[in-house]
Parts: sequence; structure tokens; C-alpha cells
Amino acid sequence: MRYENIKFETSKGIGRITLNRPDRLNSFTSAMHAEVRDALAAAKNDAALRVLLLTGAGRGFCAGQDLSDRAVAPGETAVDLGASIENNYRPLVLALRALPLPVVCAVNGVAAGAGANLALACDIVIATKSAAFIQAFCKIGLIPDSGGTYFLPRFVGTPRAMGLALLGDKLHAEQAAAWGLIWKCVDDSEFADAVEALLTQLAQAPTRGLAEIKRALYASVGNTLETQLDLERDVQRELGYSADYREGVAAFLEKRPPRFSGK
Repeated sequence: MRYENIKFETSKGIGRITLNRPDRLNSFTSAMHAEVRDALAAAKNDAALRVLLLTGAGRGFCAGQDLSDRAVAPGETAVDLGASIENNYRPLVLALRALPLPVVCAVNGVAAGAGANLALACDIVIATKSAAFIQAFCKIGLIPDSGGTYFLPRFVGTPRAMGLALLGDKLHAEQAAAWGLIWKCVDDSEFADAVEALLTQLAQAPTRGLAEIKRALYASVGNTLETQLDLERDVQRELGYSADYREGVAAFLEKRPPRFSGK
């Protein structure tokens, strides 16, 4: 696919998806959804990739849905927002969660509406201190979608989730990190270097093991302790036969840095 609304690049085991509509704060249109889906499918099928970055071009990460993409003038027939969720946002969130490698979201500015929850669907979120997260849905009579009603109470608790969703106030990145909504925020001047260091670390890690960590942690939300212990047993048994486990043990015993293959 020829990309007009995103950039997709791969190098040294790192895949990079950049939402690229900076004049519209990288808000989503149907065309951009199609391009992101294509890039995620390519990333999933690229055996050389060890980590994926999702970020935005310009001064913001993503302002959510571009309302002009489906604008409805007063008196006209309403659009089916459920169809937009079913066809676009639901598969996008599920694809990010199911990708068998770590997904890092670098929030370089405002993340609003579906853009905020798209960031929360990623595995690690790092943001600039000038970034902010806004659950803007209440401003137009909607509920947080793209997983918002799932992520928010689990990440920050119901009282804070209610405040964010009912008021639509701006949550600055430092507070988001303090609440546990995101992994961390860093000074704007240090952001690019911090993101690259994180990507390099993950690209050199045992990818198969990281994929199983991701799967196990997400599964734990709906599992009993007994079920989760069974999952840990089964996954650990499988990983114990992996090349990366053998390399990790050998490197530890030989007191040298490991050279993981991701297998």
C-alpha cells in the first residue's frame, strides 16, 4: 500500500509507524485507519522486527477522530458510530494488543479522545512533559471508546477514571505518570534520545520472551490465580526450550552481555 497519511519504516529490528497528518493533529480518517491496519499487518509478518514504535508527526500525537471525515450537518441523517468502532477502532486496538512484540507509544504532544486511548492500548507509553491526555468524549455527548472504558479504571482506578471521563479535563503527562496511566514522561529536550534508548533496549532483548510476558500480563486481567499459575507453567515450559533462554543463561554464567536472537 502507498501511504499518504502515515509513515512506516523498518531498520535494525525496529518498526516505526508515524501518524502523519500534522495539520489536523494526526486525527484519524477512514483512509488513515486503512493505512495503519496495513502497516500493523506488515509488522506482524516481518520476522526481523523486534519492537514497534507508534508516534505522531508535528506538535501532537493524535487528536482522535477527525470529525470532518464524517461530519453531519443539522437535520441530516445521523451516522452509525458503532460501525466506525467495529470496522476501525476495535480491530486497531486488538491488533496492537495481539502483536507478538513490544509496542512503544511515544506521545510527543496532545493525545485526545481516541488518540489518548490508542496510546493506552500500547505496551509502554513514554511522553514529553509538555504532552497531555484528554478524554474529550463527554464534550460531544459520547463515551470514551477505543478501549477507554476498559483501560482507565484498570490503570488509575474508578474514581480517577470517572473524573477524567465525566469532566474531560486535560491530564498533563507528569500527572499521568504519577497516577500510573503511562510508563514515564521526560523533558522535551531529552525525549528523542530517551525513545531511541528504549527502542534499542527492546530490539536487543529476547523478543519471544517479551511477547509471552505481554500475553501473560494481559491475560491475567480476566484469569483467576489458579488459571494464571497454569498459564505461567505452560509458557515457562515452552520458553525453557528457546534459544534465547539458553543464551541468557550462558551469558550470565560466562559474565558477558547476552546476544539474543529473538527466538
